[in-house]
Amino acid sequence: MGFFDLFKNKKQSQEDLEAGLKKTKDGVFSKLTRALVGKSKIDAELLDELEEILITSDVGVDTTIKIIDRIEQRVAKEKYMNASELNDILRDEIAALLYENNTDKEELNFEKRDADPYVMMVVGVNGVGKTTTIGKIAAQLTRNGKKVFLGAADTFRAAAIEQLAVWAERAGAKIVKQEMGADPASVAFDTLTSAKAAGADVVIIDTAGRLHNKVNLMNELTKIRNVMAKVVPNAPHEVLLVLDGSTGQNAFEQARQFTAATQVTSLAITKLDGTAKGGVVIGISDQFKIPIRYIGVGEGIDHLQVFDKKDFVDTLFRH
Repeated sequence: MGFFDLFKNKKQSQEDLEAGLKKTKDGVFSKLTRALVGKSKIDAELLDELEEILITSDVGVDTTIKIIDRIEQRVAKEKYMNASELNDILRDEIAALLYENNTDKEELNFEKRDADPYVMMVVGVNGVGKTTTIGKIAAQLTRNGKKVFLGAADTFRAAAIEQLAVWAERAGAKIVKQEMGADPASVAFDTLTSAKAAGADVVIIDTAGRLHNKVNLMNELTKIRNVMAKVVPNAPHEVLLVLDGSTGQNAFEQARQFTAATQVTSLAITKLDGTAKGGVVIGISDQFKIPIRYIGVGEGIDHLQVFDKKDFVDTLFRH
């Protein structure tokens, strides 16, 4: 069973995506419409305005420059292009950029590895929606018959352990936890040992989100990984970094910090419904070349969606 099969229906998912990207769409296209007023052709002045629009939508400077360069090359090649075509050209170039990036990976498969559970480790700073994302994944999995264990390895905040316990109960998942201040690697070891003994399908490990000392973070995450691999060979099978899309450029910096501290294999970008900075998805995909697995477009369990490049671009540019 692929992860996309977990969603209630495609039509509802598209409607949720449309609602979740509304602020970004309104922000980008109201500015673009104003920039096009009185313009008959795509010229340097119009491209300068487009550059500003993309940067203020948190696409990022480097990615914005790349998009503008591509449009300039296209305009030069095709000689004359009407300004009214800019919307379609921008859509084409953003879609091409997303497809060219190294963001394609086989669909997540939560099936057990022989007798061992599938293991996901989730990282990210406090406040980005990390524990909520874990809870939503767990809920979708248990709803589809999977036996899920959650490991509360963020032992530096009592609130994190409590929040994960609430989500475990809500999702129908088992939780393994220790007292605040316990060794995170010990929690991870206990979780995998218990999950394996119980014949669990999936284990999701929450981790602490401290960035004040990258060396400590790296050492801690490495220790957790090493301990897990002793129980389940090759664990974790996925390291998911959760980023808050509403923080714009801060999300880029968090991605830099965590990718330097551990091997991140996929991304989840949350809280896109509450921001006009949805362009961050385009920039992060381009700059880090790490697959974006999920995007969060609302508070409900089903508002955590598998990221589909085509659906994202189509929705962003649909009037």
